[in-house]
Amino acid sequence: MQYFEDYAVGQKFTSPCRRRVDAAAITDFAAAYDPQPFHLDAAAAKDSAFGGLAASGWHTAAMTMRLIVGSAFRPAGGIIGFGGELQWLKPVR
Repeated sequence: MQYFEDYAVGQKFTSPCRRRVDAAAITDFAAAYDPQPFHLDAAAAKDSAFGGLAASGWHTAAMTMRLIVGSAFRPAGGIIGFGGELQWLKPVR
């Protein structure tokens, strides 16, 4: 088993799970789970802080978890409590 201190900064893991994000995927997720205008309507999103349609942070977090679980990254105890706060550096388009 490996613990977080066993991993090196910058170490990368690949995942065979690929995800394509398109406008339909963004709006479908948003309609079900995060129905804010900048996730649902490209025209309304132009006037938002994102300047265009953007995926929900919850959507990107869910996709990220799927990619992580499908990778070779296997910390002891699982991926619960990933070791820091969740941050979105820029919108997913």
